[in-house]
Amino acid sequence: MPFRHPNRAHDLATRIEHEVRERLEEAIDFVCLDAVVRARQARGLPPPAADSAADRAEYTQQVLAFLRLLDAEIAAGEPVRARADTGEEQSRLLAGQVVRARTLPDYWQRFETVSARFLAEPPSSGGERRGVLARLFGRG
Repeated sequence: MPFRHPNRAHDLATRIEHEVRERLEEAIDFVCLDAVVRARQARGLPPPAADSAADRAEYTQQVLAFLRLLDAEIAAGEPVRARADTGEEQSRLLAGQVVRARTLPDYWQRFETVSARFLAEPPSSGGERRGVLARLFGRG
């Protein structure tokens, strides 16, 4: 697949980081959109609409929940020094996953395992997933 980032003046390491980030964003998008659609189907609601602020907010919540789960599950024991472009939690968590995807040889296998569990877990009655600690300690 050719390098798609518009600025090709970067060194190889920067180009690889851009490619990994793009691949990771696409994978997270796929998992989280699938989670939103499944949750809406389970509640008998129509599929999300791109022009709906509420649907975008629901999607954003799924992305943050999934990134938190990835951080808790894949971060175990691996110190990560990730620089975030902004102070936002989502940017920080995504930056950490980019570093892990570049450094851990089994990252994508672990990503697939976590995403399968994330999609298999039914949403709670309030439409939110159980917290990370509840999952870790088998509660909820």
